[in-house]
Amino acid sequence: MERVAEIERKTKETAIRVALNLDGKGRAEVSTGIAFFDHMLTLLAVHGFLDLTVKAKGDLDVDSHHTVEDVGLVFGDTLNQTLGDRKGIHRYGHAVAPMDDALSSVTVDLSNRPYLVFNYPAIGASGTGFNLSVAKEFFRAFANRGGLNLHINVSYGENEHHILESIFKAMGKALNQAFSMDARISGVRSSKGSL
Repeated sequence: MERVAEIERKTKETAIRVALNLDGKGRAEVSTGIAFFDHMLTLLAVHGFLDLTVKAKGDLDVDSHHTVEDVGLVFGDTLNQTLGDRKGIHRYGHAVAPMDDALSSVTVDLSNRPYLVFNYPAIGASGTGFNLSVAKEFFRAFANRGGLNLHINVSYGENEHHILESIFKAMGKALNQAFSMDARISGVRSSKGSL
């Protein structure tokens, strides 16, 4: 069973195309117009063994919010489509990743019950156009459209770049665990029999 999908979304604010292969090698081709965001999505793909293509054009003259949020929406839709009926997947994933001064944990449940918890230390925002506040909008959109119960907890960190990098690396690893197939699971992993 191939777990691949490609989705496009166009609005007056953005034009987004995301292609995803869950059983990839960690190859990424990302271009959003926000270099630091591209770097983070590449980290997620590499550490999650996803083959990920993201092409985005947005109203960056306004700010980065619309582009980042809409990439989250389309990425979530694409993940949801690749998962199909979610039969045979582990469903849960958890990973912790350090990056210099920062330590982040990400826990995911591919339950089709979207929810986001995003805890991070109060620090000054960087001027990259992609910071913790904007990242939260990406993860909210991704969780809502992808059907993820997503908990991101940053234990500590002083450098926003390092914090974000530890989050995206942990996110890739946690997702990979959750969507990995398990031959012992014939249906969906739920006592209810459905997700």
